[in-house]
Amino acid sequence: MEKKMRFGIKSKIIIGYLIVIVCLFIAFIVLNSQISSLQKERNFIIDHDIEVHDLTNRIEKHLLDMETGQRGYIITGEASYLEPYNSAASSWEKDYNALYQLLNNNPNQQEKLEKIKGSIQDWIEAAGEPTIALKKENNTKELQQFFEKDPGRQYMDDIRSQFTSFRNVEKKSTETRATELDEKNQKIKIGLYGLLLFVTLISLAIAIVLSNSIVNTIKEVTQTIKRITASKGELKGRIKVRSNDEIKDLGIATNALLENIEERNWLQTNIAHAVTMYQGIASVDKLAEKFLFTVSEMTGASFGAFYVREENDKGDLFVKQAAFADRKGDAGRESFLIGQGLIGQAALEKRTLVINDVPDTYQLIASGLGDVKPKSIFIVPVLFEDEVIAVIELASLHEFTVLEQELISQVIETFGLTINGVIRRMEIARLLKESQAMTEELQAQSEELQTQSEELQMQSEELRMINEQLEERTKDAEEKSFELEAAKEDLEEKAHQLELNSQYKSEFLANMSHELRTPLNSILILSEMLEENAAKTLSEDEEEYARIIHSSGKDLLALINDILDLSKVESGKLDVLLAEMNMSELPDQIERNFSHVAEQKEVKLKINKAQDVPDIIHTDEKRFQQIVKNLLSNAFKFTESGSVTVSIQQVADHRLTTAMRTVDTDCWLEIAVADTGIGIPKEKHQLIFEAFQQADGATVRKYGGTGLGLSICSEFAKLLGGWISLSSEVGKGSTFTLYLPSLSNGLVDYEKVNFAYEEVAVSVEEAKPEAEITEVDHPVQPVEPSLQDDENVFQDKRVLIVDDDQRNIFALKTALAKQGMTIMTAHNGIECLEMMKNSEPFDLILMDIMMPQMDGYEAMQKIRGELKLVDLPIIALTAKAMKNDREKCLEAGASDYISKPLDLNQLFSVMRVWLVN
Repeated sequence: MEKKMRFGIKSKIIIGYLIVIVCLFIAFIVLNSQISSLQKERNFIIDHDIEVHDLTNRIEKHLLDMETGQRGYIITGEASYLEPYNSAASSWEKDYNALYQLLNNNPNQQEKLEKIKGSIQDWIEAAGEPTIALKKENNTKELQQFFEKDPGRQYMDDIRSQFTSFRNVEKKSTETRATELDEKNQKIKIGLYGLLLFVTLISLAIAIVLSNSIVNTIKEVTQTIKRITASKGELKGRIKVRSNDEIKDLGIATNALLENIEERNWLQTNIAHAVTMYQGIASVDKLAEKFLFTVSEMTGASFGAFYVREENDKGDLFVKQAAFADRKGDAGRESFLIGQGLIGQAALEKRTLVINDVPDTYQLIASGLGDVKPKSIFIVPVLFEDEVIAVIELASLHEFTVLEQELISQVIETFGLTINGVIRRMEIARLLKESQAMTEELQAQSEELQTQSEELQMQSEELRMINEQLEERTKDAEEKSFELEAAKEDLEEKAHQLELNSQYKSEFLANMSHELRTPLNSILILSEMLEENAAKTLSEDEEEYARIIHSSGKDLLALINDILDLSKVESGKLDVLLAEMNMSELPDQIERNFSHVAEQKEVKLKINKAQDVPDIIHTDEKRFQQIVKNLLSNAFKFTESGSVTVSIQQVADHRLTTAMRTVDTDCWLEIAVADTGIGIPKEKHQLIFEAFQQADGATVRKYGGTGLGLSICSEFAKLLGGWISLSSEVGKGSTFTLYLPSLSNGLVDYEKVNFAYEEVAVSVEEAKPEAEITEVDHPVQPVEPSLQDDENVFQDKRVLIVDDDQRNIFALKTALAKQGMTIMTAHNGIECLEMMKNSEPFDLILMDIMMPQMDGYEAMQKIRGELKLVDLPIIALTAKAMKNDREKCLEAGASDYISKPLDLNQLFSVMRVWLVN
């Protein structure tokens, strides 16, 4: 029987679409032919009729040009009017010939066109040429007679009438063609609709045929699946499909799926049965017999043997535990070693063997009628923890199917665990018997041990008492540990509180410094102006009053600076900046700063510098100078007569102590300041180095001072890695000696160096305020400005003073106005910005920092940023002399920085620098 040709759904759909496409293609060809014919007729009407009308109008225009040119020439006599006449006379015949040729298919119109030509020629001969000739001859009389009759008008009227008749005929002809074209267009439209209907009907017919072919087949498959579903698990039914298409493929695949599901169900059922059948079995031989019987029943095996591994001296030996269809006990060998024979090889390689080509010498399967040769052998090892613990061999009269092999393989996967469990239980039972025998022996031994346990109990009692003692000691140690932890937390809390107190103290001192410096600034500036008495309006006593006020103000400023220094040292926030210092200039500096003090006190100043002193040492020059100046200031203050001697030398090696040798330094310097003053009692030597302390109350009353200078010097010396010693005798004088290392390798950790201090004492004496040592944030050497220079620089300069304190504004405004400057004032940053926006430019701004609403920092930032005044000099003035104030002012946009109270000479010097630049 010939194989039925395959005709798939895809092929059916494609053929249906092809038929529809072919019908559409034929319809397109027919429609395109009709549209092309219609287009040709339309083009003929457009091209032919428009050309006829165009040529007719052109001929008529030429005739009109000839008439107009003739009349214009006759009326005016101008030869220019003959140009259109001559041009039209030469052109109308060309257009006439073209029109006549275009009407080849219309003899009637050609005949009318010939009549028009004759009328035109008659007009030219009768009216055109004769009148022009008469005008050229200036024969006015004959022209007048000609126009009285005017035969040319009759010719023109005839020509127009002929043209009108000609155009009407052409118009009717055009309308006739258009009507025929509309009729053809209507026929094409009807044909198009009919063709569309035909194609639609064919498409519907094809769609119905294809859908019925597909849907009917799917319905048959669906009905079959429903019957299988309704059979409640019975999967015997199969789908039958007659068509040879994809539906048939679906039916075949569904049948294969049903067969697979049926096989899986059989497989799962038998596996579950096999697993449940050997539960509760306690011996290996019974387990082996039950397993062989069940597996043979499931697979149809006719012969089988079950071997279990046992360990002996020869190695692992597999011993037969059970057999199926055993004939007189000769079903296979009794035992085998691993690797011996096919069954031993399967155990060695841990893989399943299936042999379908069984040799003739293989043992026969016995039955009641005789012996039969098996067709297939199946050998499968049983694994537990990747070790072979048993091997099963089956023989069958038919070949083992793949499904049967899979069944055995899946059953074997968990069977190893079962075998191992049975073997373990058997081993446990054996061990239990042995343990019972051993228990009896142990009972006899326990009586012997009881005596020993009593002895041990006595020893354990002693150990328990020792353990209790240890526990008590442990508890004591834990209590002490808790106490130490509580003490530690208390110390940490106190340290935190001290840190907060130090911070509050620093903030308090800074704010108090600002509040004190602000009024002090006005006092110093105004008292200095009164002391100068530029207007010569004050008496000598009033000038002395001003000097006393100014001197008192400077004493107060020195006190504020000393308190700030002491606060910084105590809080550990004083920076030490190490750099090179030129020691060769030190004697000149001392001479320059204190020679006038020595002259006023009538005390000799002696300076001795040894040759071995290096020219360059490494230290903080600012703090070093502050220590030396304080020591010299005290020496002059408490020395009424005699001399003050400064000795500078290097400490010799033999004089270096053990502690001094531990410091990493190039050399040690010894700077001694000796005076012949009042001296200090020995019991006061240590006291004077404490803050706000002097030798006694009388000293305070006689010589003044706060008692901060030596305390600050002592702390500065410690920061620089050295110390100050004192040697003094009452009535003979005192010698303060500064020992200082050259710190080329960095600062010294003073706490780790155990210096041996000698007892020190100091004497104090009143000194001039100019010699007091104060910390100046922007030091400027006093300069005696030339009045002429000030007038040249400051004259007519516009200066804006920004300050919220009216006293400072009055003092600065008065001082600056005397220099010829124009002064404007603002009380905060907001007023400053408004004035700069609404008034003429300023040459310089004096900006206070601490102000309400908008402080100096923000105001300077807005001047530089928003107003774009980058080059305008701004000098920051502040009374809050804290760390990093100068850097903060410069970062905010200040050109320079001066701390209050102001020194007018210093202020004028800085202003002169910025105004000149």
